[in-house]
Amino acid sequence: MDVVLADKYQQLQNLFKQMEKALIAYSGGVDSALVAKIAYDVLGCGALAITAVSPSLLPEELEEAIAQADYMGIPHQLVETEEMSNPNYTSNPVDRCYFCKSELHDTLKPMAINRGYHYVIDGVNADDLGDYRPGIKAAKERGALSPLAQVGMTKLEVRQLSRELNLPWWDKPAQPCLSSRFPYGEEITLEKLQRVGRGEMYLRRLGYRNLRVRSENNTARIELPPEQITGFIVNNELPNIVKAFQELGFIYVTLDLEGYRSGKLNEVLTTNR
Repeated sequence: MDVVLADKYQQLQNLFKQMEKALIAYSGGVDSALVAKIAYDVLGCGALAITAVSPSLLPEELEEAIAQADYMGIPHQLVETEEMSNPNYTSNPVDRCYFCKSELHDTLKPMAINRGYHYVIDGVNADDLGDYRPGIKAAKERGALSPLAQVGMTKLEVRQLSRELNLPWWDKPAQPCLSSRFPYGEEITLEKLQRVGRGEMYLRRLGYRNLRVRSENNTARIELPPEQITGFIVNNELPNIVKAFQELGFIYVTLDLEGYRSGKLNEVLTTNR
């Protein structure tokens, strides 16, 4: 482990040593899993991982989160959140994530207080601070702490440290909530979330890991890494893929020729400024 990464790792351990108990907002992603791992290593059963369950979380992501928590040994519980009942969320405004994280932390904070956990911790890293993330504001307003960001740990360093700590999912692709697949302003419904989720699961079964199925009205737009686009066209029976997506409820199925790029739907925000 290089000196810089080792120093940040030590800083993270020191932060948790100052806490008696901590509740971790744990999605199963690489970031929150690393936080959960370090918290448990330092605090033992004083660390509790909580995963929010809602229609915007892929079922396979929930299964992986449960398996990862079991692998680490950290106490883990599930809690249902109700963001889908909030029209400020389902109408999908540009600050949709604010209302999602508000629901999450309005659920976690009372839980932490009632159970004697003095801190609520999330997995926000230093790179997240440079992106448009209104959910970070909601978490901060409710007192959540972000140790990774606090010590300046980037996404790359999160993966490097996860690998050093022998976490098998260190290279797991980022998997934001399914609501991020829709252009701002298009209403989010349970049916739409399910068809997007099932579409991504279908493509993963074909062997593709890093991907997005963007949904706009009745059109599915498949995003893959640019280097995989040619192989996708050549090696798959495209009519079968179209049929599978149409059976999910889409009418049109397209392939984004630019390829997958994180945060692509946020480009409309800078374009309209």
